[in-house]
Amino acid sequence: MSIKAVIFDLDGVIVSTDKYHYQAWKKMADEEEIYFDKIINEGLRGVSRMESLEIILKKSQKIYNQNEKEELAGRKNNYYREMLNCLTPTDILPGVIKVLEFLRERGIKIAIGSSSKNTPFILEKIGLGSYFDAVSDGNDINKSKPDPEVFLLAAKKIRVIPGECLVLEDADAGIEAALAGGMKVMGVGFAAKNVKANYRAHDLLNFKFDELLK
Repeated sequence: MSIKAVIFDLDGVIVSTDKYHYQAWKKMADEEEIYFDKIINEGLRGVSRMESLEIILKKSQKIYNQNEKEELAGRKNNYYREMLNCLTPTDILPGVIKVLEFLRERGIKIAIGSSSKNTPFILEKIGLGSYFDAVSDGNDINKSKPDPEVFLLAAKKIRVIPGECLVLEDADAGIEAALAGGMKVMGVGFAAKNVKANYRAHDLLNFKFDELLK
């Protein structure tokens, strides 16, 4: 495969904000007296905010209307954004900068493909606000992963056909999305166990990208 672009998921690949997501959802759920734990939280990987809320509300005794659901999701996001203020460039995951520099040196385009609407804010906090050739995120799409929309849009923005893109993902929903979009995909971290991924790596620190690009 000739790789001309690498599309990175953000959370869990570039930076980990898992603990902040969990803490924010947990705070909201506790306020509403809804049972929520880390096992349920694992099922939210790669899933949009509103879809995550629907999963959480399965444990609720109360029926919420759409306005109430939007208030809950907004409340959680406010808690989450408050916590994100703690992010700095030191929170970039091991090996990421080395990989990004390696790809840029070889003329490989790099993009972000994330369902998160907080993507621009997070990139600014970790010092990568203008680093990527393109960003496709939750503010641009109508369908979240496992729909391939976010990755297809990223490919379109950098003018590379899907078959020449490699996606780096830490969520099973993202693996499905990349494959559905006709792209190769590497399962990183949590998704390194996904047998559908074309490539797998526990992290980016030791993966040999030069061998992959040969």
